[in-house]
Amino acid sequence: MTLPPTPVHQPLPRADSIVDPRVGDVGPALLALEDGTVFPGIAFGASVAAGGDLVVNTSQTGYQEIATDPSYAGQVVVMTYPLIGNYGRLIADDQSAKPWLRGLVVAHATAAVLDDARQLATLLRSNGIPAIAGVDTRALARRLRSSGCQRAVIGPPGMTDPAEAIRMAQAVPAWEDQDFVAQVSPAVVREIGDDPRAPLIAIVDFGLKANIVNSLRRRGVRVRILPHTSTPAEVLAADVHGVVLSPGPGDPARLGGPVALAKAIIEDGRPLLGICLGHQIIGRAAGAETGRLRFGHHGANHPVQDLDTGYVQVTAQNHEVQVIGGTLPEVSGFYVSQLNLNDRSVEGLRHRERPIETVQYHPEGAPGPLDALAVFDRFVDAARKGRA
Repeated sequence: MTLPPTPVHQPLPRADSIVDPRVGDVGPALLALEDGTVFPGIAFGASVAAGGDLVVNTSQTGYQEIATDPSYAGQVVVMTYPLIGNYGRLIADDQSAKPWLRGLVVAHATAAVLDDARQLATLLRSNGIPAIAGVDTRALARRLRSSGCQRAVIGPPGMTDPAEAIRMAQAVPAWEDQDFVAQVSPAVVREIGDDPRAPLIAIVDFGLKANIVNSLRRRGVRVRILPHTSTPAEVLAADVHGVVLSPGPGDPARLGGPVALAKAIIEDGRPLLGICLGHQIIGRAAGAETGRLRFGHHGANHPVQDLDTGYVQVTAQNHEVQVIGGTLPEVSGFYVSQLNLNDRSVEGLRHRERPIETVQYHPEGAPGPLDALAVFDRFVDAARKGRA
């Protein structure tokens, strides 16, 4: 059933009750959805307009990591926790060199620190990312639960015409039609670690998070980070002991090159780990179909059960697409190894004979905080055994 548009809400309270004066606002603005729903608010990011697919994240913390996660490329993120900004930014916790989200929506923008450089608002402003506060994020989340994914726009500060904002939202390009991986993947190879005795792990970067590299490095390996356009010969060099296909943004159905690469790696037989988009790419390489979820999984509280052990863990997730388990060919050698206990969607694959594992969630996100790190232990152990 199609819901009627939500009218513009009543006038907002004073701006300084929505945006902490230490953050500072840049004027009134509108958040508009493609279905005609409009929410008024107070702008506190960059003084620009931007739009993308609207996604809801339920995490209480981690907004710095969310802002700098390449997987959010092309998306406007709604944080349901009501106070965003109540701790300061640490540069070392950035997951990439810059923010990739198109915009940020919050109920209240707070400031735990006086230093501008350590505030979330400064990160957004310095990178041209708009943000809006004062939005009823609970009502917005409930609407998306009913309507499914929608395109949305954060209008420029001072523009208060709902009709124009709605037109802008309806003009946003469809998420499925855009190649976000090409935007976030590096152009050159980078190596981290110089101990020749350590196993070398090749990571194909579709939108890599820094914590994945950190998690591998803490387990004593060297890392080679490669562009998404790398050939099988480059990824499967003689000195490589295992391969990781990283997370990233966008629809795997449009990534024919990476799927062909994954097929070559599977055939090679070296240890292989796929995370999030990497999991979906391997699923398609195995012959499975993928499809878009109604409103995606975004948050740090998703329960996942390992079907081999019965173990249930709390996971961090950020994805729009699922591998459809019923389409996985028996002859592929792969089987569904983990399920989301909320909606029974596929959360992992394993190969019956080869050292290959995939996970839909982010083991480096540490929401448990240590629940999912065994994924890296298993992979590095397999790489070490292969080296021996």
